[in-house]
Amino acid sequence: MWKRRLDGCRRACRISPTRGSRQAPRWGLQIAVFHRGTLVADVAAGLADPASGRRVDGDTLFFAASTAKAIASTVAHVLIDHGALRDDDRLADWWPAFAAHGKDVITVRHVLTHTAGVPAVPADTTVDDLHDWDHMTAALETAEPWWEPGTRLGYHAVTFGYLLGEHIRRRTGQTIAAALREHVTGPLGVADDVHFAVPEDALGRVATQVPAATPPPSPAPDSAADRALPATIRPDAAYANRRDVLTAPDPSSGTMTARGAATVLAALLDDGAGNGLVSPQRLRQLAEITFTGHDEVIGMDATWAYGYAPVRPGHDGGRPGSTFGMVGMNGSAAYADIETGVAAAVMRNRFDPTDLTTAAAADDLTADAGRPDDARAS
Repeated sequence: MWKRRLDGCRRACRISPTRGSRQAPRWGLQIAVFHRGTLVADVAAGLADPASGRRVDGDTLFFAASTAKAIASTVAHVLIDHGALRDDDRLADWWPAFAAHGKDVITVRHVLTHTAGVPAVPADTTVDDLHDWDHMTAALETAEPWWEPGTRLGYHAVTFGYLLGEHIRRRTGQTIAAALREHVTGPLGVADDVHFAVPEDALGRVATQVPAATPPPSPAPDSAADRALPATIRPDAAYANRRDVLTAPDPSSGTMTARGAATVLAALLDDGAGNGLVSPQRLRQLAEITFTGHDEVIGMDATWAYGYAPVRPGHDGGRPGSTFGMVGMNGSAAYADIETGVAAAVMRNRFDPTDLTTAAAADDLTADAGRPDDARAS
């Protein structure tokens, strides 16, 4: 079964950036898949840097945008499972200045479910500001909630990472990056493969993001999406290639390999020997649907699990209560499925928020793997 699917992953790695094009792809990607704790696919193809001709290999790092939110949420769930955090910790109990304007009721649960009500950074925020943790957290201290915390949902594109990271820092004494390394990636052996901020000595491993043929659409001026994510820090290929962006300590985005991201999500699943990164009870909780309704920022209906999107990028969309993960706006994705025991990640350096076909094609190859009917078919 997995040999056939691995061959399919290799074929997915040869997808042309433009359907029907006869030209060789000028970008690259990685696909990694685990099943019940075993790495069953780890493939790479294409160019990491079209200018130099450097090719993608298994160790190439990719800017993964919001796929990193799945990693940040995993850190939180591991800390909660270890007793270092609580779901209903009020951030202001450890961060008194954050209590201003009625934010004293905001909890870790609100942050993880994007219901905290503080989705926006100041309109004049710059990339330099993203480097300055104290500046960003001070901005959150003075922010006024857009809605009563816990009553509505709105995607916290940038503030998610600073809210969660500052609570972890104040509650545990560790930065979220340090907690990631100590409690997650270090024990799993992938500390060099998953980063919120890329170390200087690893920048040479990062793939160059290639812009889409057509620039991505911008939100309507002064819309909720426009106000939540100002144009000055709105990601595109040029933004993702900036050294200062890659090294900024922003847990809302990150840089990683497909193997590293898939390793982290696979470790959340029970491998059959009771070796999950979290308890079975916590695993079920993080996959449960926590909110369904209108997204006040994006302007469309949305559903969230507990810190993750409850869907996969493929055509069947996933199984609510079993599937969890995150998709990045540049076309990267990382997700897991409790029912099938499959965890997968796709990284690419073609920055096109309108095109998730690469991740969808890879997901379609593994969507039903591990289910009883698949076993019979193999």
